[in-house]
Amino acid sequence: MTSPDTHPIPRLASPTDTHEHAWLVESRHPTSEGIVLYVRCVECDSRRVDVAVHARVPPAALSRAVVMPSGR
Repeated sequence: MTSPDTHPIPRLASPTDTHEHAWLVESRHPTSEGIVLYVRCVECDSRRVDVAVHARVPPAALSRAVVMPSGR
């Protein structure tokens, strides 16, 4: 039996992915560590969590890229 609220399990992006991700910020939240950014690649739909500790420093990845299963 499955719940209608059950989501597919994402998989880690393959190390053989050959394109450079173009990250689009889907949402951002202020925290004590900086601004947490939830980002998605516009080409392959991979997702990742980043943190921006200062406005003048590029965000750093907090997680690995994961590919969301199709049919979300």
